[in-house]
Amino acid sequence: MTKDLERIAAIWPSVKDTLSTPHTERDYRRARGVLGLLTDEVGEDEQHALAALMETVGNLVSAYETEHDREPPAGPIEGLRYLMEEHGLRQSDLRELGTQGVVSEILAGKRTLNLRQIRALSARFAVSPAVFISTEQPRRGGRADDRKRKRNG
Repeated sequence: MTKDLERIAAIWPSVKDTLSTPHTERDYRRARGVLGLLTDEVGEDEQHALAALMETVGNLVSAYETEHDREPPAGPIEGLRYLMEEHGLRQSDLRELGTQGVVSEILAGKRTLNLRQIRALSARFAVSPAVFISTEQPRRGGRADDRKRKRNG
């Protein structure tokens, strides 16, 4: 065995989970979590010591997604949930949206994202603001609408 292979064999047990192709949903979630950590650490710095590892893990995640036909959700709430999962975030981690109660209402569809929140999420996740903008008409409901219906009809 060459010296390079001997060194690789010596460290392989400690890195095999990170560098192996994901075959199960659990493997995929683990790889996605590692990719999120690497992305947070490396950012856009192509000269970072971990940039090549980030690219490798990204390729493994992408291959799994292609093979299993995984697509990010289309609506703003689904997109936010997807990004939260991708980055391992909880409601309490989204302080830029407001209190945990506000975040809960947003995720439940009881409250829509406002412009400030859309900008904050766009910056946090480095995605287009369009990800968080709904093309559907807001749902009507509540007491004010009930009173209008009674007066008009």
